[in-house]
Amino acid sequence: MAGIANYVSESYNELKNHVTWPTWAEAQRLTIIVLVFSVIFALAIWGVDTVFSGVIEQYFEWIKS
Repeated sequence: MAGIANYVSESYNELKNHVTWPTWAEAQRLTIIVLVFSVIFALAIWGVDTVFSGVIEQYFEWIKS
């Protein structure tokens, strides 16, 4: 149990004294960039899924006939 407490203590010390935190403006800018790329990636996956669904549907229609 002492190992966990030591780990938490050292982690807190590292975050408080050695991590360079971004400014508020930089954090907002980076958040917007992540949001935009997430939306683009989601749309790309949706598009590929739609195309593959159509292809699979056509394949099974072709198999039935």
